Amino acid sequence: MEYLSNNAATSSAQNNAINNILCCECATPIQPNPSNMCVTCLRTHVDITANIPKQAVLFFCRNCERYLQPPSEWVQCKLESKELLAVCLKRLKGLKDVKLVDAGFIWTEPHSKRIKVKLTVHGEVMDGTVIQQVFVVEYTVNNQMCDNCHRTEAKDYWRCLVQVRQKAVNRKTLFYLEQMILKHKAHENTLGIKPAQFGLDFYYATDAHARKMVDFLQAVLPVKVTTSKKLISHDIHSNSYNYKYSYAVDVIPVSKGSLVCLNKKLQQQLGNIFPICLVTRVANTIHLIDPQTAQLAEVHSMAFFKNPFDAICNPKQMIEFIVMDIEIVKNRHQFPGQGPVSEKHVVADVWLVKASELGINETTIHTKTHMGHLLKVGDSVLGYDLSDANINNSDFDKLKTDNIPDILLVKKHYDRMNRKRARNWKLKHLNDEMVTDTDVENDYNEFLEDLEEDPEMRQQVNIFKDPSRQIPVDTIDMLDPSVPKITLEEMLDDLVLDDDDQMGGE
Repeated sequence: MEYLSNNAATSSAQNNAINNILCCECATPIQPNPSNMCVTCLRTHVDITANIPKQAVLFFCRNCERYLQPPSEWVQCKLESKELLAVCLKRLKGLKDVKLVDAGFIWTEPHSKRIKVKLTVHGEVMDGTVIQQVFVVEYTVNNQMCDNCHRTEAKDYWRCLVQVRQKAVNRKTLFYLEQMILKHKAHENTLGIKPAQFGLDFYYATDAHARKMVDFLQAVLPVKVTTSKKLISHDIHSNSYNYKYSYAVDVIPVSKGSLVCLNKKLQQQLGNIFPICLVTRVANTIHLIDPQTAQLAEVHSMAFFKNPFDAICNPKQMIEFIVMDIEIVKNRHQFPGQGPVSEKHVVADVWLVKASELGINETTIHTKTHMGHLLKVGDSVLGYDLSDANINNSDFDKLKTDNIPDILLVKKHYDRMNRKRARNWKLKHLNDEMVTDTDVENDYNEFLEDLEEDPEMRQQVNIFKDPSRQIPVDTIDMLDPSVPKITLEEMLDDLVLDDDDQMGGE
């Protein structure tokens, strides 16, 4: 048995020796192949990477830190990332003639403006012989400003302008719109935001981004959009035109707390509601309430612009009253009207005295209010005195004097200074120059008070904790518990990036 096995091993070794051939260049025993050469000699005669450049150029924009991906796309890439490797490989023209097996970065100094990539490829040569080759491509990083940054530096970089305006005495609706834009990040594609006299200007590089912003505004508020374009240049050879587009967006001229007077046609469409109504909320529709009957109505954007109405009284015209007596109306559904009646409000008869005449004039004024669930004797309340108001409105002039109440109450009054001192939260702004004027600051404070009093409105706004506001304990004890406040559960933590804290944490 041992003799037979030794003979078998000897015969197999002889067969392997017979199958090997000598390389035609260096006479090294090799397995037969179509070229009859070993791998070392084959590489000296054939280079499968000859058509692949060993040096290339990458273009990098220092302003936005993006790399150019041919033909005209700029990509955000980190050093030694997959995205940057893809950009490098696309710069090599002859890479499609071979099979790429592996690719990776070779470390270089980050500030050397050099990027090295090590590639491993397979290729067929001389009648099907496959060889593998490893080589290094060195990329030189050249600085080149992208089109967006170039337009920014040229001070004439925008192509589309969206002008948002609210031509009204009170601008609380504009502040609400600002918070909606911040919450939904609708301003991400803007090149710049500048405050104007009655609103904001949004600048865009493309018409598509501007139209997206206009669509968002139409979905959030009842607005009217007017489009225009201006010819900047014209190439007669390629028949191409360069336009600048402008979108004028007019926001409705009413806000929460405004008193409006409806025309007869719109009044009938809203279930025969009393024409003098109070605006309780401005969102994608205008929410109205009759202060005397608590009847509700909603005016959509299309209905408003078919039958537009202005505010006959604005929150700046409200005066303070003192509640002398109040009596709840039991049969609340006795009032005429076919629309829905609010379940959150309670209609009540109330007798008032002006705060400025308290102790001087003991004559009380009677009116009906929708805030019977909030008011009690001795409370301060804000409202409109229609008997002394100078109202210039054609629809209001058509009403009978007997049907017009002397006073319409709007909201319960709290001490503004105490509320401001106890406010430990803040809101963000699109532009820090929005709240600079005294009148604008008063409107902004009224908007903050509306947020505290309306939980539904707070759900649409991002409210952040203000770490700089530390309320003393004695101040907290002095606060009226009935004053509306925003709880800590409704606030978000403001993200603050501090380089010193990060270095200390590391």
